[in-house]
Amino acid sequence: MSVHLHWFLPTGGDGRTLVDRHAYTDGGIRRDRITPVSGVRAPDIEYLAQIAKAAEQLGFEAVLTPTGTWCEDAWLTTAALTQVTERLKFLVAFRPGVISPVLAAQMAATYQRISRGRLLLNVVTGGDSTEQKRFGDHLDHDRRYARTDEFLQVVRGVWGGAPFDFHGEHYQVEGGLTALPPDPLPEIFFGGSSAAAGPVAARNVDVYLTWGEPPEQVKQKVDWIRGLAEREGRTVRFGIRLHTISRDSSKEAWATAGRLLDDLDPETVAAAQQALGRSESVGQQRMLALHGGSRDKLEISPNLWAGVGLVRGGAGTALVGSHAEVADRIEEYHALGIEHFVLSGYPHLEEAYWFGEGVRPELAARGLLAALPSPLEGVPAVNGRPASAPGGAPLLVAGGR
Repeated sequence: MSVHLHWFLPTGGDGRTLVDRHAYTDGGIRRDRITPVSGVRAPDIEYLAQIAKAAEQLGFEAVLTPTGTWCEDAWLTTAALTQVTERLKFLVAFRPGVISPVLAAQMAATYQRISRGRLLLNVVTGGDSTEQKRFGDHLDHDRRYARTDEFLQVVRGVWGGAPFDFHGEHYQVEGGLTALPPDPLPEIFFGGSSAAAGPVAARNVDVYLTWGEPPEQVKQKVDWIRGLAEREGRTVRFGIRLHTISRDSSKEAWATAGRLLDDLDPETVAAAQQALGRSESVGQQRMLALHGGSRDKLEISPNLWAGVGLVRGGAGTALVGSHAEVADRIEEYHALGIEHFVLSGYPHLEEAYWFGEGVRPELAARGLLAALPSPLEGVPAVNGRPASAPGGAPLLVAGGR
């Protein structure tokens, strides 16, 4: 089982501090309670294209694009980015409650043809009733998961290439059909820590995603979902969502984490914690419990830092350390059964390079993924010397550390 590395597209804005994104979008917290910050990067298509191209160059397999009020639309944004990339896949997040499952199946099929097979789907059931109601969804938490279960059954049914009927509590479909099914079928990613979420994952999804909890907690989740899937006669693979702060030395990495923490004033943290505490998401509550709103003891496991979750919803932990230490932690999670690593960092463009140029070679050296081909591969020799030899063609050295 090899490692699959994915990066993140910050379609809600980006920047050099943890509060930049909230400053750009509000993020559910009142603007007058946010500390003004500089260096906010709007999620325009040119900047997102820089991140996508960097991710592709650095050997990431895909990029995750979020969904919600504070983000650009994931389908439209990534469809545009397929035209400026060649191999990169797009893990498109969407909420099943606000779109017809037959239409979603058709959109996925069209996307596969436009992108030449580069679509992955991230199903987000939703853990915030306020957010759901903005889109006209008034179901409670458990009923949303029951609807997701039916939604995915319909999507897979109409991908079969023949008329499909379905009669459930939430969907009634007669002769549902995707005339040209997607080829290949997009892999379906899904996350959820509640009792209502587990059976949905076991019955329907390809990859179950967890947020970055300590290894012992992740193992419990993997065992839970694996057991449910076995009872369904299925096999589910596993992924994890984490931030990263990887540097040439551990001291540099922790200094960067410290700077991010120093940028957070108590009022911003308190406002964020108040807003996040209202979430119905069990996963979000588990994230909050890792730090309890306190700046003390944020290294909750070796090289696992919970500081991001002081102000950010969703994934709230980061792998912090030298490139070798971050690779150690990835290897540790991999040994538990984690195959897909969906990563991010602030700012996303620069952190993609820190990880791609620092950690990825470490993982390749350990046999966890293939090494990238040399950028000089195929470059002709000069004066009888290989391009990489002294006196040969000049090397291009990336900067911007």
